[in-house]
Amino acid sequence: MSNRSNSFYSSIFCTAALACALLLGSQAAPAFVSVGVSINIAPPELPVYEQPPVPAPGYLWTPGYWAWSPDAGSYYWVPGTWVEAPQPGYLWTPGYWGWNDGVYVWNGGYWGEHIGYYGGVNYGFGYGGVGFEGGYWDHGAYRYNGAYSNVRGNTQITNVYTKTVINNTTVNNVSFNGGPGGVQAKPTTEQLAAQHEQHLPPVAAQVQHEQTASHNPALLASANHGHPPIAATARPAVFTGAGVVAAHGATVPAPHTAVVAPRPGGMTPHPAATPAAPHATTPAATPPHESPVAPAARIEHAPAGGGAAAPPKAPPPKAPTSKAPPKEPREEHGEPR
Repeated sequence: MSNRSNSFYSSIFCTAALACALLLGSQAAPAFVSVGVSINIAPPELPVYEQPPVPAPGYLWTPGYWAWSPDAGSYYWVPGTWVEAPQPGYLWTPGYWGWNDGVYVWNGGYWGEHIGYYGGVNYGFGYGGVGFEGGYWDHGAYRYNGAYSNVRGNTQITNVYTKTVINNTTVNNVSFNGGPGGVQAKPTTEQLAAQHEQHLPPVAAQVQHEQTASHNPALLASANHGHPPIAATARPAVFTGAGVVAAHGATVPAPHTAVVAPRPGGMTPHPAATPAAPHATTPAATPPHESPVAPAARIEHAPAGGGAAAPPKAPPPKAPTSKAPPKEPREEHGEPR
């Protein structure tokens, strides 16, 4: 009994030691490098989308990524978004999926004074696979590179410069490192050094942002087939309103049966027009600028009954072709309303 107990606790100790080795890699300063679930299915390619405008000074871009939902058994998209840095001088190193002995393991992102290793994945908008070219801190103020940061239309953003960096790496949408079809990139000396610096975990807004995405069925890869209808947002966890951007090639989900119900006033949508109506999606799944299209399409059918009474007054009456024309046809063109 004693030997069996010792063997059991020894097994637990070895497992814990292995987990620590994966997390830390070596003796490092306190750093947030979370190793999450391991999946034997490769994550989808990164969707193509536009970056929404930065909402206010001090917000840094955090690129979107695929996360795993054990409940749905599918990847889901966490939209890219602008986030306030936890403190001046800190930059965001994105997380990445890495191939490890037959499975894909998630390595979480973190805040630090330097950009670390993120698997060589090209997330775009300054995250070309190595480092970050979207901006930098200067005496407590963040300066935005207009070549990679959408600062258009925001008069509050004054610290702007333009610098385009040409990378010799192949541009693709691969979302993971290593393994079949993955990015074959190794960490540089500078990235390893940055990985061992003092780090901070994702801020509360980022955690809420990911949790909100996990509850949206339209963001599941099994539903959007790699083209999420909400690819990026201007602010974390705000999935409706201005600043919500859909991925290129995103399709409108099928309408819910509740939307097909008769409208007030006895109007019933035409069956042929119902599947294409943009209003069929939930508010969280479709950018709000698309919603006005549906009422306009419905209203076209609404006045059909009222407009039918006008034609009898419009065509001139067939007056008898005789003698002098009666007064009625003559007054037809100037008939008071």
